[in-house]
Amino acid sequence: MRAHTPALPDHQLAQHSHRRGATLARLTLLASAQFLVVLNTSIVNVALPAVGGDLGLSQSGMTWVVNAYLIAFGALLPVGGRLADVFGNRRSFVAGLALFAAGSVGGSLAGALAASVSSGSGAGLLIASRAVQGIGAAVLSPAALAILLSQSPPGPVRGRALGVWGAASAAGGAAGVLLGGLLTSVLGWWSVFAVSAAIGVPVLLAVPRLIPRDVRNQQGRLDLPGALAATAGLVLLVHGLGSRDGSSLQNLVVPAAGILLLLALVPLERRAKDPLIPPLLLGNRSVVAGNVLMLLLGAVWVGTFFFLPLYQQDVLDYSPLTAGLTQLPLAAALMAASTLAGRLRGTLLPGLLLLAAGLLWLARLPVEGSFVADLLGPTVLTGLGLGLAFVPLTALGVSGVDARHAGVAGGLINTTRQVGGALGLALLTTLAAPAAATAAVVGPAAAAVHGYRRALVGAALIALLAAIGAAVHSVRAPGRSWSRNPTDSTHPTDITYAHEKPKEHS
Repeated sequence: MRAHTPALPDHQLAQHSHRRGATLARLTLLASAQFLVVLNTSIVNVALPAVGGDLGLSQSGMTWVVNAYLIAFGALLPVGGRLADVFGNRRSFVAGLALFAAGSVGGSLAGALAASVSSGSGAGLLIASRAVQGIGAAVLSPAALAILLSQSPPGPVRGRALGVWGAASAAGGAAGVLLGGLLTSVLGWWSVFAVSAAIGVPVLLAVPRLIPRDVRNQQGRLDLPGALAATAGLVLLVHGLGSRDGSSLQNLVVPAAGILLLLALVPLERRAKDPLIPPLLLGNRSVVAGNVLMLLLGAVWVGTFFFLPLYQQDVLDYSPLTAGLTQLPLAAALMAASTLAGRLRGTLLPGLLLLAAGLLWLARLPVEGSFVADLLGPTVLTGLGLGLAFVPLTALGVSGVDARHAGVAGGLINTTRQVGGALGLALLTTLAAPAAATAAVVGPAAAAVHGYRRALVGAALIALLAAIGAAVHSVRAPGRSWSRNPTDSTHPTDITYAHEKPKEHS
């Protein structure tokens, strides 16, 4: 006979139900913030042809509408993570969300300015507003991830929480394309920025009820020289790689200067009293591997969502709404795979291989294609690969991290994704550019398709490189490989909680 389990008293059941409800509401709030951050990496993509037409932007100029956000976001994420650790997660969450909403309002006003004053003024305001959005996101995202980690004990609970986090990221990237197409078709491209403010304000108002007050884990100060060197180095590197407007010498000198500034971080951080990235993190093999692989995944992710809408609208003559709707299967596959990856083990390497296969299949783009025959299968496969790889990489990048450094670890893993996206977009657009020279011979549509094919093959090779890296890491560190779920880690430096004393180790 089965042992009888006594029922809990009514008041204990009520308390348990209340705690579960509060936890669910908090997780929803944090996931909504992450959804909003990732939404803005893709929501402008479908609107880019309309933005370029209204503001007189070339393809290089349209790239900067995307990269202004990605560079500011990626370059300042370590700073945002450090701010969360020093000044508190909730304070950083609120400040970042408010700044993000302000940038969203500025972006929506750029459309009105372009129509009433000049396209040049509108372009300047739009790119500046995207940078402000990126700065806000850099403060917001690591604080949100640090709050999630501090509220989720290691093991299955953290795995499910990170699964929701990954699903929100996947939904943001995919929904951005759909919302961008719908809003651009119905209201105009300015509305893709107004919707971010409309989502951000309710989230901001809910913070006092759902996010606990900050408990200072660490006293310290911001490493300003390191922050300036990291930001300037990344901006110069991405700008130099993506620029084709200057002389050949300039196009070599600018990224070289960025690399030198990034190399200068090593002695700067060694001498810093409170370094931007604590040496303890760089000594954690899981953190290093997770960030290197996330850099590669980010390059593939952003590149895919950039070129696909351009192909659909410029070559297949889809409307913005149709382009958004035809990416719903990709969105569904991405969300489903992200949810599964939070519950299953061993999804990283298979996910990266599926991603590479989907991109190679997608690279067979024809000049006169159809959605069902040429796009449905490869985009679903690509979405599955992205979702299966993203969640374990996020978990790997924060595995074994003490609560004192949760903010900067969360900022670092998001940094590598966004910086990887900016670098990847710069490299892939450069890879696609030579096709323009053949437009006079084969026609603009065929030339564009040739360029998109080259870019997608390049993205597939990056995904294969990431798969090789994942396999090497699994051999060198079998205890923390892709064959395990990193969220199950019982490493002695796992996250501690506000009511616990930090664990001490010999």
